[in-house]
Amino acid sequence: MKTDMPRARIERAAALLAACAAFLCAPMAHAEEVASVNTNFHLAGSDRVVVEAYDDPAVQGVTCYVSRARTGGIKGTLGIAEDPTEASIACRQVGPVKIPDPLRQQADVFTERMSLIFKTLHVVRVVDTKRNTLVYLTYSDRVATGSAKNSVTAVPMPAGTTIPVR
Repeated sequence: MKTDMPRARIERAAALLAACAAFLCAPMAHAEEVASVNTNFHLAGSDRVVVEAYDDPAVQGVTCYVSRARTGGIKGTLGIAEDPTEASIACRQVGPVKIPDPLRQQADVFTERMSLIFKTLHVVRVVDTKRNTLVYLTYSDRVATGSAKNSVTAVPMPAGTTIPVR
C-alpha cells in the first residue's frame, strides 16, 4: 500500500503535533523580570538580555534566575521573533526551604515560549538524593532540531532538610 506523503513528512508532521501538544500541556512559567540591558539598538525596539526570577512552585525558598536574549525590532515588538537559544541559570536558596509534597526524581518545572510556536525554554529540576541537592538544568527545544546549549546549577539542602521523592 502506497502513501501519498513520504515517511519523513509524516514524521515531521507528527513531531510538530507532539510539540504543539506538549506546549499546550506544559506548565507555564510565571517570570518576574529583574533587569535587562540593551545589546543592539533598533528603531522599533532594541535587542536585550533579560534576567528573570522564577520561584520553584514545589520548593518554597528556592528561586531560579535565568538570563537570556530577547529579540527586538519589529518582529520582537509584535511577538513573532524567534529568540536565540542561549540561556544561563543560577538557582539559590532565598528563604527557609520547605518541600510540602514529595518531588518527582525529574520534572520540567518551568517552560516559556521563545518563538511563536516552535521553540520553548525549559527549566528541569532533578533530585540528587545521594548529595541531598536540587539540580536545575535549562535548555531550549525546537520542534525539529532542539538545542544542545544548556546551563546547570545546584542548590544543596540545608542541614536537617531531606528531599522527599516519590
